[in-house]
Amino acid sequence: MATTSERSAVHAPISSETLPGGWCWRRLDAVCAGVYDCPHSTPTLVDVGPLIARSQDIRTGVFRLQEAGHVSEETYEERVKRARPVHADLLYSREGTYFGIAAEVPTSTRLCLGQRMVLLRPDRSLAESRFLLYWLNSPTMAQYIAGFRDGTVAERLNLPTIRALPVAVPPLPVQRAIAHILGTLDDKIELNRKMNETLEQMARAIFKSWFIDFEPFRDKSMIDSPLGKIPKGWTVTPVSELCVLSRDSLQPSAYPEEVFAHYSIPAFDEGRMPKLEPGCGILSNKLTVPEGVVLLSKLNPRIPRVWLPDVSGSARSICSTEFLVVRPNEMASREFLWRLFCDEAFVSEFSTHVTGTSSSHQRVRPESLEEIRVAIPTNGTIGKFNEHVSPMLKAVSQNLHENQSLAAIRDALLPKLMSGEVSVRGT
Repeated sequence: MATTSERSAVHAPISSETLPGGWCWRRLDAVCAGVYDCPHSTPTLVDVGPLIARSQDIRTGVFRLQEAGHVSEETYEERVKRARPVHADLLYSREGTYFGIAAEVPTSTRLCLGQRMVLLRPDRSLAESRFLLYWLNSPTMAQYIAGFRDGTVAERLNLPTIRALPVAVPPLPVQRAIAHILGTLDDKIELNRKMNETLEQMARAIFKSWFIDFEPFRDKSMIDSPLGKIPKGWTVTPVSELCVLSRDSLQPSAYPEEVFAHYSIPAFDEGRMPKLEPGCGILSNKLTVPEGVVLLSKLNPRIPRVWLPDVSGSARSICSTEFLVVRPNEMASREFLWRLFCDEAFVSEFSTHVTGTSSSHQRVRPESLEEIRVAIPTNGTIGKFNEHVSPMLKAVSQNLHENQSLAAIRDALLPKLMSGEVSVRGT
């Protein structure tokens, strides 16, 4: 059993031993009212119910409610016996690809911990919740946590290690000022993300109305087809007649000095480029994305991952080799293919072409994508769809670029604020 002195000992990061006046080093458990481990079991998911927080749900440092799974009321009550998560508590991933990342419990949200998670409850007399969030996600801590990687698939932080994590603690007024500065930037990034989500939902609704439910064409004759009833004048054609697969256009990343964490999603995303210092990420070869294409993941196809990359101006879009690179021809458009590949019926058909038995090796061959048959109009409807959707996607692009700029400011400020290099006046 650890002695009192061992429990209070702080092993500060070597590069951050000197702190400004009024700051001090403390262990994480010394600034928390509680550090609660998750139940060590995998819960059964249901369609409706309280949320469950898993490591993949907080990979960007924000808990994504829309992506999280649900559990039954009985499972929820069983899993919150140790502690019931509330707003201002922090979720912390302790194992797997996304370990060592923190996110705040959102307001008015009922959730429980997944198998690889820990709940942190800051002691508000010692630590401001959002300050602690930024500290845990700071480059200093990313580098510190990297020292615990062992190269195995199930990399993890055990609970004693988490309790002993070092925290640079300034006076509370300074904590609040730092959290306010960084939080203002993150709040704007999150607002832009939600706006983009709304715009994409609008584009999805238009596509479904026109190309799935055929609502604008119900006054025309409906004819039989291999896919069921379609409007007269439409045709059923394989995807290969709408596009070409252009993997040869991918080039090795033009940014060899940068190291990216492999999130199995494109790196240019949501204002949080997952770039880490050397040694702090899971290295993965990246490829530069060309203009005018849609990316469709060929791995684990039952989880649709479709990306309409923006490579305008100085935007840098980088992807891993798991993506099929699809370039539309004159019969289609990027906007149309993007929504087609996201459609529930298309995803269902795409998933029937899975090869491989292990979930980690399931994939769809490129030629299988080309063989899928879809119903398309021949009367300029796709062009009209583009006219409606293109302004929405332009706004999405502008928000993404703004988020990149805001994130760059935040990421430049964060280590300087956390080290006291840039001083702030407490509030």
